[in-house]
Amino acid sequence: MAERGAHITTSATADRPTIFEVVAQESLMAAVRPALHHVIKVLAESNPARYGPLWRWFDELYTLLDLLLQQHYLTWASASFSENFYGLKRIAMLGRNGKHNLPRREYWKSLLLLVLVPYLRVKLEKLVNRLREEEDYSIQNTTSFRKRCYKAILAAYPYVKLSWEGWFLFYQLRYILWNTKHHSPLLSLAGVQLARLTIEDLQAMDSQPQKTPTKSVLSLFFFSSVGNILKKVLGGVSVTLSSSLSLGVFFLQFLEWWYSAENQDTLKSLSSLPAPSPPVHFDLETYSPLLPKLKTVCPLCRKVRVNDTALGTSGYVFCYRCAYYFVKNHQRCPVSGYPTELQHLIRLYTPDG
Repeated sequence: MAERGAHITTSATADRPTIFEVVAQESLMAAVRPALHHVIKVLAESNPARYGPLWRWFDELYTLLDLLLQQHYLTWASASFSENFYGLKRIAMLGRNGKHNLPRREYWKSLLLLVLVPYLRVKLEKLVNRLREEEDYSIQNTTSFRKRCYKAILAAYPYVKLSWEGWFLFYQLRYILWNTKHHSPLLSLAGVQLARLTIEDLQAMDSQPQKTPTKSVLSLFFFSSVGNILKKVLGGVSVTLSSSLSLGVFFLQFLEWWYSAENQDTLKSLSSLPAPSPPVHFDLETYSPLLPKLKTVCPLCRKVRVNDTALGTSGYVFCYRCAYYFVKNHQRCPVSGYPTELQHLIRLYTPDG
C-alpha cells in the first residue's frame, strides 16, 4: 500500500508526470480566462462605446488568441502553453520515437481539442444560463413547442455536466492507479500522452529558429499572397503573446483568485455600474436613438409606453416588450450602451394601474 501511495507523488519512470503536475497545468489555462474576462468587463463598464464590442465578442476573441498561442507552442515545443510552462510535452502513442515534433495527425487533433472544446463548453453554459433567465422572465406561452424544448434542455443539462465531469474523474483515478497513460480523455482522443521534457528536447527547441510557423490556420482560407502577410502578422502576435503570458501568468492567477468569490456578484451588481450621464447628442452612435420629448413615449417604439419597465443599469424606461427583446438580442441598454441582462428589467406599477 505504501508503494501504491508513493506513486501519487513520484513516478516509476523519469518521463511520466505526476497527477499534481498534470492537474496544475490544466488549472493554469482555466485561471487565465476568468482573469481576462474580468479585465474586459471593467473596461466595458468604464467606456461602453469603445470596449463594448470586446465584451460582447470576448469568447470569440479569446478563442482566436488561444488558437494562435496553442498553435505556436504545438509547433515549437510539441505541447500546449500550460504544458510547456510546467516542463511537459506531448508524444504520439503510435511510435515515431526520436522525433521532436508531433505527427501531423496528432498535431491537428491536439490543436482542435485544445481550442474547440473549451469554447463549446463556455457557449453551452451561457446558453443554459440564458434559457434559465428566459424561463423566469419570458413572456412566451408556456405550452409552446419552443418552451418545451427549453425545459428539456434545462432538465438534461445537469446530467450531461455530471457525465462530463465523471468521465474526466474516471480517467484521473485510473491515471493515479497506473491503469492508463492518459489523465484526460481528450489526450486519448488526440492519440498522445504527456511526458517530461528532456535535455535533448530543450536543445532541439533552442536550435529551432524563432520565426513564424510555415503552416498557419488562416492560410487555408485565403489566397497565398494574403496568407503570407497574415502569417507574418499572426506569427508576431503569437510570439508576443507567448512571452507576455509567461511573465504575467502568476499575476493573472492572483487576479482570478482575488475576484473569484465575487465574480458572479459583480457581473450582476447594479452598484458596480456608474451613473449614466444626461443624454445629449447621439448622432455619432447609430444604436442610441434620441430620447422623445414626451416622457410617456417609449424611446424604442416611439409610442405611448405599455407596461412601463426600467433598466436597472441605466434607469431609462421603455415598454416591457420593447426592452425585453432589445436586451435579449443586444445585452445592453439602448440609450446608454451599458451592459444589461434580462434580470435588470424592473417592472413599474402606478397606483392607478
